[in-house]
Amino acid sequence: MRPSLPLYFSSEPMIRPVLAESAIHPGIRPFIAQWHGAVVAQVQTAIAQHPVVVVGLSGNPFVAKARKALTAAGLAHEYIEFGSYFSQWRLRNALKMWTGWPTFPMVFVRGTLVGGANDLRRLIDSGELQTMLQA
Repeated sequence: MRPSLPLYFSSEPMIRPVLAESAIHPGIRPFIAQWHGAVVAQVQTAIAQHPVVVVGLSGNPFVAKARKALTAAGLAHEYIEFGSYFSQWRLRNALKMWTGWPTFPMVFVRGTLVGGANDLRRLIDSGELQTMLQA
């Protein structure tokens, strides 16, 4: 019998529908591939350089909740902010397209997207975040 996993984890492979390149007209492929590429590269660089990265926007209570949880746990983190609800939404949309994660914050631990504020809280409470950081 396989040990049970928390509801937010699965032992099954993730299948996320992504439009096949063959279903995208060749004339627009470069546009899609480069859509706010500098923003994606900025986040990729941060997650390569820092054990914990929080990507968010100002005024979002869940971003604040994630950052406070990390601070309370004594864990340093890199924070990258992209505007507010009404500004820089196109940049944030590029990150959503890249990760497939629909909301902010986006929390990365050792290069792995772990989810948002509530997902981070579960990892802290279960001790798994410490395990991930020690690996």
